[in-house]
Amino acid sequence: MNYLKLSIIALFLFQTISAQQAYKYKNPKLSSEERTVDLISHMTLEEKVGQLLCPLGWEMYERNGNQVTHSKKFEEYVQQRHIGMLWATFRADPWTKKTLENGLNPKLAAKAGNALQRYIMENTRLGIPIFLAEECPHGHMAIGTTVFPTAIGQAATWNPNLIQQMSAVISKEARSQGSHIGYGPVLDLAREARWSRVEETYGEDPVLISKMGEAFVTGFGSGDLSKPYSLISTLKHFVAYGIPDGGHNGNSNSVGMRDLKENYLPPFEKAVKAGALSVMTAYNSVDGIPCTSNEYLLKDVLCKDWGFKGFTVSDLGSIEGLKGSHYVVSTIQEAAILSLTSGLDCDLGGNAFFTLSDAVKKGMVGETQIDSAVYKILKLKFDMGLFENPYVDENNARQVVRTQENIVLARQVARESIVLLENKNNVLPLNKSKIKKIAVIGPNADNVYNQLGDYTAPQDDSNVKTVLDGIRSKLKQSQIEYVKGCAIRDTLNTDIDKAVQAALRSDVAVVVVGGSSARDFKTKYIETGAAVADEHSISDMESGEGFDRVSLDLMGKQLELLKAIKATGKPVVVVYIQGRPLNMNWASENADALLSAWYPGQEGGNAIADVLFGEYNPAGRLPMSVAKSVGQLPVYYNHRNPASHDYVEMTSKPLYSFGYGLSFTSFEYSNLKINKSNSGVEVTVELRNSGNFDGDEVVQLYLRNNRASVVQPIMQLKAFERVNLKKGETKTIKLLLTKDDFSIIDKKMNRVVEPNGDFTFMVGSASDNIKLREKMMLNL
Repeated sequence: MNYLKLSIIALFLFQTISAQQAYKYKNPKLSSEERTVDLISHMTLEEKVGQLLCPLGWEMYERNGNQVTHSKKFEEYVQQRHIGMLWATFRADPWTKKTLENGLNPKLAAKAGNALQRYIMENTRLGIPIFLAEECPHGHMAIGTTVFPTAIGQAATWNPNLIQQMSAVISKEARSQGSHIGYGPVLDLAREARWSRVEETYGEDPVLISKMGEAFVTGFGSGDLSKPYSLISTLKHFVAYGIPDGGHNGNSNSVGMRDLKENYLPPFEKAVKAGALSVMTAYNSVDGIPCTSNEYLLKDVLCKDWGFKGFTVSDLGSIEGLKGSHYVVSTIQEAAILSLTSGLDCDLGGNAFFTLSDAVKKGMVGETQIDSAVYKILKLKFDMGLFENPYVDENNARQVVRTQENIVLARQVARESIVLLENKNNVLPLNKSKIKKIAVIGPNADNVYNQLGDYTAPQDDSNVKTVLDGIRSKLKQSQIEYVKGCAIRDTLNTDIDKAVQAALRSDVAVVVVGGSSARDFKTKYIETGAAVADEHSISDMESGEGFDRVSLDLMGKQLELLKAIKATGKPVVVVYIQGRPLNMNWASENADALLSAWYPGQEGGNAIADVLFGEYNPAGRLPMSVAKSVGQLPVYYNHRNPASHDYVEMTSKPLYSFGYGLSFTSFEYSNLKINKSNSGVEVTVELRNSGNFDGDEVVQLYLRNNRASVVQPIMQLKAFERVNLKKGETKTIKLLLTKDDFSIIDKKMNRVVEPNGDFTFMVGSASDNIKLREKMMLNL
């Protein structure tokens, strides 16, 4: 019996060794490069093309109670298309028709991912694990995950370290469920507030965007895929997507090459060098060349100039868009060939690249082009260790997703994102001991989904804290009276009179207005998932992908509600929950206090209440200027010389400028010093908390190039630091500028540092509130 066992073991070992010799890619002792080359040598053309396909994932599993298996459609796609990747397998929203009832909680998501991997590992010739890509911009877009503020709110924290902590949580939650690729961060520079996707961006400034993007990628693991919870970070959208003509999502733009190199490309470059291993092309074109087939961007800039070693991926349907939107080719196959030969590696949607096998056989494109793209994807699968460990611990997912620690972090990010815009007569913070009754009013005062933003899965209502919930945690129920007043868009169903009566019975009214990116099952969606706005829609949604605006005014009866509450004579605190900088003119002039909370996520209500009652001193700063009128657009602080002049009707200045934000305390700046060193230029300034509260200040350093060979911005942010000071405390703040911070894009489109530079250093609390400045000649 023992002899028989030994014989079986010996035979098994012999077969294993023989297999490893025949298929070197199965040998984990070899390098990922060697294994990838070997695997490709064994693959058929169809198997190679399959690795470049990334079809929609939510149709690939079947759920029956607490059991999850792969679907028949998945079997067909694996056997017929040899797919190597899926997108949004765990996604739930009205577009996917996945709800809290029929979608996947974290444990079921892990089961689903394992089921898909098991089928593909056990039922394919070569056993190549599948990549699962997921939306992860402000939390993994899946049921039961932690929902953080959207990116525009993250940027308002001006705290890259905090964003790194946040993205590490997102990465861990997604990876524990079986995901490998996280779509995020979005690095679009947004200078068009009418555009529907402002909420997904870090605002109008390339330096702030770069710092946030670097932090986000670092939290995902900095490209070190050997870490247990690392995600491949997919940067979006490459490039110049956030300035569409007329604010129309995906439209062309008027960006020039110098502007592209100065403002739009640097955030992507920084993120690539921080470890990002995937880049998604944008829907738009740049100077007439669609981004999805732009060889200059995909090959020259991304690979040659930056040394990018990851893979590029189309946005959903953007390859087909070369034919159907841009009209640069006649067939989908031509679109696939053009994209591939221009440097695109992966097809999100998976239908256009499916035609490449036929194209190779007809001699329309070389198989070596396919091999190059396949290599990039397969190598990352080896780097991540998926061939040896394709499965996840299903019980672990339940334990690490949406933990109490993660919820606390979501609250802190929301707190730090809140921008105090007005505080007349120090009406805030509210004194709990003196308030007999507070009126909580407005369409966003107690609306769960209106504070979560786009790209958010359905969440159990108990997981999300609204402003009303937050205030209820501070006061007795008898002290609070809630009336909705009106909706965001619906003008038929209002109870403004009831809201007025509630205000009259109260000491103060907190009115929560703004916008919504909350999707519902009544809204129609195109194939890319963008919503279709039409005259028949009466949902709250006025922001989020596809919901571009012609104005920035509050919609529906919201302004009428605000005016009615103001007429009561009671103090009015206005809170904007919004996805873009909306019109705040009336509130700025008439509200006793004004807050912008953006889309603050699941803990937003608690965070807002913390600020209202002084349990947290707000220090968020605007990542995007707030216009007085759409007629000013685009309005941003770092426009090129010469300085703008006023219009006939109004000033050219925005209502609130980039970097602006108030505090319950005050700060004094002094003793600016600038010292040149071998590593660059060190700028120091003394900061004192001269007020009566502990609090944070965001020290901002701007630079003006007073003389250059090409026209420069009137000023440009170069460094910043969010600093906490106790009342009466003084700190010396050091900000280091490198040689690159003084560079320009010259007449020949090269980045250079010109000799004998003449610069003005400006330090302050906002782009329009400079406290100290000094002019200096520098020869770097």
